[in-house]
Amino acid sequence: MNGPEARELLSLYYQVKGLPESDALHMVNHIASDPEQLLRALSTERLGHTEEALSNPLVSASSGALSTAVGAIIPVIPFFFMSGLNAVIAAAIVSLAAHFLVGAAKSLITVRSWWSSGFEMTIVGAVEGAVTYGIGILLGKGGV
Repeated sequence: MNGPEARELLSLYYQVKGLPESDALHMVNHIASDPEQLLRALSTERLGHTEEALSNPLVSASSGALSTAVGAIIPVIPFFFMSGLNAVIAAAIVSLAAHFLVGAAKSLITVRSWWSSGFEMTIVGAVEGAVTYGIGILLGKGGV
């Protein structure tokens, strides 16, 4: 997000809270003199959290581990019910759908549209899957 978009968005947050437009713009222009401060203010308004609330290492580690575990189990689920090529195809479909949903959810903390974020994440997931599959084929044939 570039500077003018960030300024406009932060100004709108302040206006929704009841500040007149001119006061909100003045406040945002003052905050924007420091890009790091602008980012902090925007993330605080968007997420409703401060850095201090997110600084607990145990909570960060736990949420990171849980999200990784959930993300890693999703492509494995079809293999509980199928085998062979059908399971691989089902895993690819489930994985791409999950990537799209994560990308769409990501739009809640960005200013991009949900479909654009979802599509971008789906493309990344497809490339990642193709590369991983290719490496698996190479390793399976003793190529590396």
